[in-house]
Amino acid sequence: MAGSLPERAADTSAEHPWPLRLLSMKIGDYVEKMSVVWIEGQVVQLTRRPGARKAYLTLRDADVDMSLSCAVDTTALDAMPGPLAEGARVVVQAKPSFWTARGTLTMDTRQIRPVGVGELLARLEYLKRYLGQEGLFDADRKRPLPFLPRRIGLVCGRASAAEKDVVENTLRRWPAARFEIRQVAVQGSDAVTEVTAALAELDALPEVDVVVVARGGGGVEDLLPFSNETLLRAVAAARTPVVSAIGHDVDTPLLDLVADHRASTPTDAATAIVPDAEAERRGVTGSRDRARRAVGGRLHQERRRLTELTSRPVLADKGVFVRVQRDVVGALRDRGRHRVRAQLHRDRDRVGHLRAQARALSPQSTLDRGYAVVTTADDTVVTDPGTLALDQLLHVRVARGDFGARVAGRSPDPAPAPRR
Repeated sequence: MAGSLPERAADTSAEHPWPLRLLSMKIGDYVEKMSVVWIEGQVVQLTRRPGARKAYLTLRDADVDMSLSCAVDTTALDAMPGPLAEGARVVVQAKPSFWTARGTLTMDTRQIRPVGVGELLARLEYLKRYLGQEGLFDADRKRPLPFLPRRIGLVCGRASAAEKDVVENTLRRWPAARFEIRQVAVQGSDAVTEVTAALAELDALPEVDVVVVARGGGGVEDLLPFSNETLLRAVAAARTPVVSAIGHDVDTPLLDLVADHRASTPTDAATAIVPDAEAERRGVTGSRDRARRAVGGRLHQERRRLTELTSRPVLADKGVFVRVQRDVVGALRDRGRHRVRAQLHRDRDRVGHLRAQARALSPQSTLDRGYAVVTTADDTVVTDPGTLALDQLLHVRVARGDFGARVAGRSPDPAPAPRR
């Protein structure tokens, strides 16, 4: 039966599967061939029973939620310069081993060393340069804090002095401030995970306009969670402006560089997130007083100018302007009348002259001098007697009327005038 089993995992199928024990043995054989490796992690649990030769600890990656069990000789623990505490960062030399009976992977630890402060600072400096090159510390990506947030998000330790400092000083400055507080672990192996989750939760609340991440002072190891890459990237990606209020003035975790605003202490964070109500009240009062003085001064100036204008002679007698304008209007009216009369007189004379001229040149004037106009029956004016016939009826018009006449005869043509 064993000889018929597939040699490789890729050759297995539903009809030819491996027994679970065979898979466990093959995994154990593969792990057994692995070399001894140095790994780094954070101690999240240490179990050591009195009299036992083996102690068990759990290491967790500081950047991701991943843990691994390790077995270590108690002699290796006793050889350490100080007692190993939970939350400490260590490097261990271990050989991976696979328990085929239970199907679990563990690390057989041979050496364990604490990570020194100098080495931690060197790693932080490397991470600082790396994130700086990505632009996470650039000033142009930092968002301004709101003048007066509707609700303040606060991430802090459980029953911590940092929470008390932020809340009390904020309410002292602005009594109507409202908080949305998330109490989490701010030290130890769970700090990064809990702070990141609390930040994401507050960032998702639409009424939270600013988030404060606060913690009291501590050593380099205590503040390491606030220089963790996972937390820093979460702060950089947050929609809400973030205020870093970690430690004291001398403490400079990398969160201070990524956050939109750095507060030197939790107490200083209150100064950044809300205005001082008393100072704002004084400012409003001062602005109101200045506005009142400015308006009063303007009114006084305009009143003085109005007094100066009304004290002038032209305005002292309110009717003088009307009288002067009335005289001007009267003079203009008289001048207009005179010009109209003169023009009418000239035009009347001109019309009379034209009438006399028209009368002198009119046919009636000629008739008045004794002349007559003779026309035929068809109103043709007779100018030549040779065109008339005997007994032809004619119409004669004189100065005082007209009458009819007949041609009785013609006079002989007049003799031509003698030449000189």
